[in-house]
Amino acid sequence: MLLLGIESSCDETAAAVVRDGRDVLCNVIASQDELHVEYGGVVPEIASRAHVERMLPVLRRALADAGVGLGEIDAVAVGSRPGLIGSLVVGVAAAKALSWSLGRPLVGVDHVHAHLYAGLLEREAPAFPALGLVVSGGHTSLYTCDSILDIRRIGSTIDDAVGEAYDKVATILGLEFPGGPKLDRLAQQGDEQVHEFPVSRIAPDSLDLSFSGLKTAVLYAVRGVPQRWRSSPSRDAQGASGQERHGSERRATRFERDHHDLSEQQKADVAASFQRAAVRAVMLKLERTFERHPCRTLLIGGGVSANSRLRRELTEFADQRGLDLRLPKMPYCLDNAAMIAGLGHALLLAGRVDDQSLRAMPSSVQEMRQSG
Repeated sequence: MLLLGIESSCDETAAAVVRDGRDVLCNVIASQDELHVEYGGVVPEIASRAHVERMLPVLRRALADAGVGLGEIDAVAVGSRPGLIGSLVVGVAAAKALSWSLGRPLVGVDHVHAHLYAGLLEREAPAFPALGLVVSGGHTSLYTCDSILDIRRIGSTIDDAVGEAYDKVATILGLEFPGGPKLDRLAQQGDEQVHEFPVSRIAPDSLDLSFSGLKTAVLYAVRGVPQRWRSSPSRDAQGASGQERHGSERRATRFERDHHDLSEQQKADVAASFQRAAVRAVMLKLERTFERHPCRTLLIGGGVSANSRLRRELTEFADQRGLDLRLPKMPYCLDNAAMIAGLGHALLLAGRVDDQSLRAMPSSVQEMRQSG
């Protein structure tokens, strides 16, 4: 059975053809990094416009690379949630149009859930129960998995996702977007013992995570503790600033220094110390989760699963406990359509299909259940 997968939840326009949920015939990804680099992050309006421009060329290339025609596709799977709503709409519209015109089933797929499936691509089915860990720029969550379709979120970040923390710390260090991979490479040149950054625990029994305190600690290490200062601005500045208090006096906050004042070695030491703390925070909660929910398999997914230190520590964790570790191959760590098609195949076999009323949603079903 051949499934065409479509992914457009953030800033990658992707299409893939997967046979029987495992065999990836092609996996095409059009990145938008060059469009967002000058802004230091993804601009939703730019991302959605780029998806419109790139969707058809990406679909055509995916079919050509797979060596199949549209008539050979048995179903269309699309990442319909969560993500940037303007980006999701483009992918969902394309999938609905193809499904309708071909007379093939349509399968809406949860993008975060699909990250847990990524480690199953091009491999045999794992044993269950399993624990799932998704680490990305938008999500950091822990799951129990009784099957690949029966998952329950049991822990998540209460503020920044770990990938978001990586990108923000990269910005503090003056690294260009996307900063996470660049910070990982820089950390390998540094001394992780130079800075003792905090590792969030929240509470002794908590499975939730937090990275905002770590990010702030790095900010202060690089720029110093912010100072309040007062000045008497000119008349022109007074009219524009909107910060005046007590007549002509203006109050603001400034830092002692920035990344330009650090040597390359000092930046590398900060990066290494941050990475040690960030990965330790993730591993600490995974250890707690395993104590409460013994399992046979670890399902790992998300862009940060490409991080060198996290991959190493996850491998050591699994080896020490005799677990089957399903780390995605590097092409399947980032947002991709192969994982969408793979999970779509499992949903199709279970009869969980959609119709033309399928809508793009910015939140995950798991998130909505917890907030409801």
